[in-house]
Amino acid sequence: MTTKPSTNGLSRGLLLLMSTATGLAVSGNYFAQPLLDLIGREFGTGPSSTALVVTAAQCGYALGLILLVPLGDLVDRRRLAVSLYAATAVFLLVSALASDGTVLLAGTALTALTSVGAQVVVPFAATLAAPEERGRVVGTVMTGLMFGLLLARTASGALSELAGWRTVYWAGAALMALMAVLLRVFLPRIDGDDGGGGGDDGRRMSYPGLLRSTVAMFRYEPLLRWRAVIAALSLASFSVLWTALTLLLVRPPYGWSESAIGLVGLVGLVGALTATVAGRLADRGYVQAVSGAGTILLVASWAALAAGAHSLVWLLVGVIALDLAHQAVLNSSQNVVYALRPEARNRINSAFMTTFFVGGAVGSALTSVVWAHGGWTGVCVLGAVFAAGTAMLWALERVTAGRTTVKPPAAPIQSHDAEPAISAN
Repeated sequence: MTTKPSTNGLSRGLLLLMSTATGLAVSGNYFAQPLLDLIGREFGTGPSSTALVVTAAQCGYALGLILLVPLGDLVDRRRLAVSLYAATAVFLLVSALASDGTVLLAGTALTALTSVGAQVVVPFAATLAAPEERGRVVGTVMTGLMFGLLLARTASGALSELAGWRTVYWAGAALMALMAVLLRVFLPRIDGDDGGGGGDDGRRMSYPGLLRSTVAMFRYEPLLRWRAVIAALSLASFSVLWTALTLLLVRPPYGWSESAIGLVGLVGLVGALTATVAGRLADRGYVQAVSGAGTILLVASWAALAAGAHSLVWLLVGVIALDLAHQAVLNSSQNVVYALRPEARNRINSAFMTTFFVGGAVGSALTSVVWAHGGWTGVCVLGAVFAAGTAMLWALERVTAGRTTVKPPAAPIQSHDAEPAISAN
C-alpha cells in the first residue's frame, strides 16, 4: 500500500482494499447458485433439496446482520473485521471439503453468517472518511460489494467448468484468508475503538443490551425508519427483476442458453459503477435530489422492462435504468443514515441492512407467485408497485421531515467516532 494516507486515515489504496474486501466477502454467498445441478448430481439430491443451499446462505446472512454487525459498536472493529474474514475462509473450506449435502448446508450457512464482515467494513470506511467525502467513500465501497455480488455467479460457473465445483470454494477460501491478512496489516486502529464504549450511559454495554439498542435505533431515529423502508422497497423492485429475468429469457421469443443469460448480469455492472457518482453528488449537498431522481427512474424503468417482453433493446434499457436507480436510492439512503449517530454507526447499519435485505427477500418470494399467475406482465406490475411505493415514501419523508421528533436516550452514547484518531498499528 504505497499511497500516502490522507489526514483522515483513508488513502486511495486503503479505500481500494476495503472495496475489494466487501466484494469478496459477499461473493461466497452466491457461488452455489450456478452450481446447483452439479452439486445435486454428486450428492444425489433432488432440485428442491439442493436449492436449500441458496436458502441457507440467505438465512445465515440475515442472522449475521442482526447478531454480529452491531458488535462493531462494542469491540475493536479492526479486530472484528479481520476475525470475520478469517472465519469466512475457514467455513469456505468446510464447503470445499463437504462429503454430503448436510455438511455443505452447514458450511454455506456459516460462511454467510460471517460474511457480514463486509457490513463491518462499510461503516468503518464511513468513519475514516472526512464528512465532505463520505458519500464518495461509501459509494466506492458499495461498488466493490455490488461487483462481488454480480460477478460471483459468472466466476463460479467458469471455475467449475475448468476444475469442478469444489475449486470455487478452494479459491474463495484462499482469497478470504489473504484478505484477512491484508486487513490486519493495513486497516488503521481508531483510538478509543477498543471495546470500552458502546453504552448509552458511557459504560460498557452487554451483548443483549447491544441488540436491544440496535432495535431501539428505529424508535429514536425517524430518518432511519424512513430510509430503511425506502431502500427495502427499492431492493424489492430490484429483486423482482433479477428473479424473473431468467424465466423470461429462457422462453420465446428469446430462448437463450444459461451462459448467455449469465452475460446479462454483467449489464448490472453499469449500475454498480454509478454508485460513486451518486456519492459525489451527495457530498455536494444533493443527497435528496439523488434520492428523488432515483425513485422516479425506478418507476420509469418498469415501463421499459414491460416493453422488453418482445424487444431486447428495451429490455437492456430497463435493466440499466433500474440498476442506476437502485444504486442512487441505496447510496443516498446510506449517506443519510450514516450521518445520524457516528458512535452507533454499526447498530444503525445493522438495522438498516436487515430491513433492506428483508425487502429483497419479499420481492423474490412474491415474484415466483406472480410469475405463475401473470407472467412477465404481472411481474412488471409487481416491480412497478414496489417502485411507486419507494417514490411515495421518499415524497412523504420530504413532507414530514423535521416534524417528527423523538426524545433520545437520557444520556447520549459516548462517541469514539466523531473525531477519530488514527493509528497505523
